[in-house]
Amino acid sequence: MTEPSFPGDDASAGLVAKDTPGDNAAPLTISELSALLKRTVEDRFGFVRVRGELSGVKRAASGHLYCCLKDDAARLDGVMWRQAAQRLSFLPEDGIEVIATGRLTTYPGRSTYQLIIERLEIAGEGALLALLAKLKARLESEGLFDRARKRPLPFLPSVIGVVTSPTGAVIRDILHRLADRFPSRVVVWPVAVQGQGAAEQVAAAVRGFSALAEGGPVPRPELVIVARGGGSIEDLWAFNEEVVVRAIAASTIPVISAVGHETDTTLADFAADLRAPTPTAAAEIAVPVREELAAQLAELALRKRKCGLRPVSLGRERLEARAQRLPRPEALLAAPAQRLDELGERLRRALGERIVTARLALQRDQARLSGPLLAERVNRARDRLMAQRLLPELVLRRIAQGRERVAAIDRVRRQLDPKAPLARGYVLVTGADGHLVRSRESAARMASLSLEFHDGVLAVAPLGSVRTGRAPPAPKPRRPEQGDLF
Repeated sequence: MTEPSFPGDDASAGLVAKDTPGDNAAPLTISELSALLKRTVEDRFGFVRVRGELSGVKRAASGHLYCCLKDDAARLDGVMWRQAAQRLSFLPEDGIEVIATGRLTTYPGRSTYQLIIERLEIAGEGALLALLAKLKARLESEGLFDRARKRPLPFLPSVIGVVTSPTGAVIRDILHRLADRFPSRVVVWPVAVQGQGAAEQVAAAVRGFSALAEGGPVPRPELVIVARGGGSIEDLWAFNEEVVVRAIAASTIPVISAVGHETDTTLADFAADLRAPTPTAAAEIAVPVREELAAQLAELALRKRKCGLRPVSLGRERLEARAQRLPRPEALLAAPAQRLDELGERLRRALGERIVTARLALQRDQARLSGPLLAERVNRARDRLMAQRLLPELVLRRIAQGRERVAAIDRVRRQLDPKAPLARGYVLVTGADGHLVRSRESAARMASLSLEFHDGVLAVAPLGSVRTGRAPPAPKPRRPEQGDLF
């Protein structure tokens, strides 16, 4: 074989590049060559459909989807931009055989080529994943996965139901995590989580927890955890069965799905009220940390005390500040005391002047107070009185009004008379000291009692207090208490 030759290739090639006479091929930069390759590839392969198996599927935070398409002999990098990835009708995962539609392009940064995927479809209607996608689409169209159906989890459930295998490590992890965070009562419904009949057992367990009655022999859980460890898609297929999905969606108790590892997804996760990445995480979600709750309560109590004492301290500070601005008592009383002294002096002088003025006035009126003048004034007043005509009706009307008021007062007096009920058969019971006896217990403790009737007083002794040969002492006279009827 002979080595390929290029224009200008001769034995005289030196260390430094030189232009060869007649050579019109100018050297290209790397960017120019990459651009030429990019245009060539995009023009030649502007629309392609590729069939292969997904591998290394990764969704970036921006929403773009990166993956590889491979077969038994080659691999092709692919990228799906966010707008196209949002239109996917299934969740891409490793191992799914798909048909990707798009265009080829180059990536100059790494001298590679890749497929810009516009549409991604599952290849092969009989594949297991295609069946799963169809089942998911049908159940989703019925509204079993709607977010509006999701219920909030109880903050601190007193009883937690767990649907899982009783012999696996999952139940031990859940119990250990609950004991660390907040010890709670756990009711385990043992089921098979893999193999023939596993789906029916899981569905029956979920329905069985919902059918438990309040206050029955088996406590009704406030939260249900459906849990299983990791495995392949075939191992987890029981939790993709329609019977399990419908049982979880119809549960009257909030359900947490904790099937597989964080990267595993089943239809039970979509139907549950909350999906936990692992069974241990489900236990962490189910209950809070008791120590943290105690710390929060202590902090709230401290804040409450501070809030209660804050107005007092602020009031004390304001009171002290205002008290400092108040004038001294001596300064407040100085002006009134001086005015009081001035008024006292003025009063003393005024009284002396008043006495002198009154004395002079009395001396001036002495002549008018003589006997003849006073008699004349009395005569004139008598004449004016005689001239007035007094109508008898006016006097009689005043007398009648007064009589009515007196009669009304007498009726009230008779009604309020404490001895008035005695005429109707009532009796006033008093002790030896003259005070009223108002209860049987007080009467039993006394040696003698007085019963006052309307026609007299009778001295008696309680039956338990009678002593042979001794007469009960006579009751002391007393004044009846106004307003008491018995």
